[in-house]
Formats: sequence, structure tokens, C-alpha cells
Amino acid sequence: MKILVINGPNINMLGIREPKIYGNDNFETLCETVKNHCAEKGIEVELYQSNHEGDLVDAIQGAYSKADGIVINPGAYTHTSIALLDAVKAVGIPTVEVHISDVSKREDFRQISYIRAACVKTIAGHGIKGYTEAIDFLLG
Repeated sequence: MKILVINGPNINMLGIREPKIYGNDNFETLCETVKNHCAEKGIEVELYQSNHEGDLVDAIQGAYSKADGIVINPGAYTHTSIALLDAVKAVGIPTVEVHISDVSKREDFRQISYIRAACVKTIAGHGIKGYTEAIDFLLG
């Protein structure tokens, strides 16, 4: 099994950006946690992060016929990007939406998720553990 883990804008700033909301784990810890979990499960994993919407669309499209699942934390693009929604719908790869914070308890604008309509599951508020939960969900 091959999984693509995509992180959107500002996820690379974990541990620096609003630790009271996102925790103290940094981006390197997130990546190592995902890699170690996948190694234990025998899963091939590719990690990708970008602050640019078009690059995220390109990564999703690039997974077509190459990945068995996608785990995506679209960051702020969750609430604004129909382009990401359309990309996930286009490739038809089972995709899990992940958020480190519990967006349901945050600002009103964060209650909207465009990409959710194309995802098989959403995991929010579980910190970086949400990524491993998403991977396990995709494993079935």
C-alpha cells in the first residue's frame, strides 16, 4: 500500500505557530511519526508540504494511479479551496481530511470545509496522532 500525506499552508510552522492551539510538536516530529508508523505497518509513504494551493493540486493529481490513499491537512485552504475539492474528486483516491486542532470549536469560518465533500473521513482535534489514525483508517 502507498499513501500520500499532504500538508498545506503553515503546517511547516508547527511548534512555532500558536502552540496553545496546535501543540508543541514540530513539523519534523510530525513527519517522523508518520514515517515510523508507516514503516511499522509496511506502508510506503510520501510526505508533501506546500504553502501554495496550486502545488497542492499538483500533488493530488500526481497521486493518480500511484497512491492507494491520501491523508490531507489542507490548513486554511480547507475553508477556501474548491480547487482542492475538485482535485480529490478527480483522482478518485480514498482521502482522509485531518486537522490537528478541533476546528469545530474554533472560529465560525473554520466550520466550512470544502474538501470534506470528497473525503471518506475527517479526523480533527487529535493532534499529530490524527495522521496515524487516518492511515489506519485507510488500511481498513
